[in-house]
Amino acid sequence: MRILIVEDDSRLLLQLDQYMQSQGFSVDLADDGEKALYQLNEYDYDLAIIDVGLPSMDGFEVVQRARANDITCPIIILTARDRWQEKVKGLECGADDYLTKPFVHEELLARVKALIRRSAGQASPIVQKGPLSLDTSANQLYVNEQPIELTAYEYKVIEYLMMNPNKVVSKTEMVEHIYDQDFDLDSNVIEVFVGRLRRKIDKDSSIKPIETLRGRGYRLNASLQ
Repeated sequence: MRILIVEDDSRLLLQLDQYMQSQGFSVDLADDGEKALYQLNEYDYDLAIIDVGLPSMDGFEVVQRARANDITCPIIILTARDRWQEKVKGLECGADDYLTKPFVHEELLARVKALIRRSAGQASPIVQKGPLSLDTSANQLYVNEQPIELTAYEYKVIEYLMMNPNKVVSKTEMVEHIYDQDFDLDSNVIEVFVGRLRRKIDKDSSIKPIETLRGRGYRLNASLQ
């Protein structure tokens, strides 16, 4: 999943970048409000984490203007302000959750995963599609209750397809959600990952987990939904 982190404290921004990448997320960064709003308008994110105290435009305004522009991804507000009035203001501007500094990274991660699941219509951390079971809390795929060993990017591909089960996902869209914004979008790497997933998940060709729609992209097999 691809997320945007907006924070003007360079040390905290680096810490959050490194931590979220270590947890399997593709991460874009911004350190001021105007840049954050531009990125939200230009790129399709699965979630944004936005600090309130930003240069050029505060986090409340970024959220409010993003929602006015029909940006629907989940948004978590970060702030050092702990008054309940500030929390209410953030939620009324359109944020989905609110975390007060200082915080532990594990709590932020749990909130991020919960919001992404909820936005995909998944309340449970376990996503079940036929014989495929995805444990999003442990980043582990099971087939018929047997764990499947995947690389980080193979996991990201199957996770995105299982979290968007009725959607045809183009290669460009997939790349945009599993890589940072400077990745070469013309790469055929998605075809390679899909081929590997098919071999690992479906050794006897009985499940056929991923459909290819010629000229359009990929979709989780309708029989698994």
